[in-house]
Amino acid sequence: MNNLIKINNKNLQIKELKGQRVVTFKDIDILHERVEGTANKRFLDNQKHFIKDTDYFEFTGDDLKEIKRLPNFGIGLNASKAIFITESGYLMLVKSLTDDLAWKVQRELVNNYFRVKENKVEVNQLSPELQMFNNLFKALATTELEQQQIKAEVKETKEEVQAIRDVVEITPSKSWRSETNRLMTKICFKLKDYQKPKEEVYKALQERAGCDLKIRLKNMRARLALQGVTKSKLDELNYLDVIEQDKKLIEIYTAIVKDMAIKHGIKA
Repeated sequence: MNNLIKINNKNLQIKELKGQRVVTFKDIDILHERVEGTANKRFLDNQKHFIKDTDYFEFTGDDLKEIKRLPNFGIGLNASKAIFITESGYLMLVKSLTDDLAWKVQRELVNNYFRVKENKVEVNQLSPELQMFNNLFKALATTELEQQQIKAEVKETKEEVQAIRDVVEITPSKSWRSETNRLMTKICFKLKDYQKPKEEVYKALQERAGCDLKIRLKNMRARLALQGVTKSKLDELNYLDVIEQDKKLIEIYTAIVKDMAIKHGIKA
């Protein structure tokens, strides 16, 4: 089995960790014909810019012991840790190398080492029987994927219908205020706007009911002030308190909130 790749006329041992190919600092120094320790120094000087488990893998303790058992990884028995560089880490590490050799090695490493080429089968080179089976399997796979998609869409539709039913079941009652507040909170959260949706609901309510909530709230405060209600209590009054005094407004307000919840796909 060939585990070597020729890069810059030098043999590079293939090393794979966590599903991707990696190189060592020593590999980089040899391929770029640099003094031993050059790549390691560049890494240490700029380590803050490298992301662990993305640009490089670091192994210590028991994990390191397992790595040492892997053949041809070149980790010394006395090493306290091992660092392997991924493709992204390699490109970051050598971006300051701009001589002709550096460009040549980078191209070869990226194209011939890091990015493994898949062995593609030329279907037209297969026998008629295998071509038939290939087409059959493709058709079966397509059908299965379509069925899975249909099932997912049906499930999603059922969930949407149920969500609409749950919203519609909210009727004007003693709990209308808490139920509509709950829906409005969800609507505002989804739209990332905690003022405009409420303004739209109150505007729609005034248009349908032919009333002015601002005037009604002002009159309510004046009336309660005459009854001796404290100013702090009067200041706490809002449009919902006005709506609560009129059964017709409650019905219209509840209907508007339900419509908005259904429109934005809010579940009860």
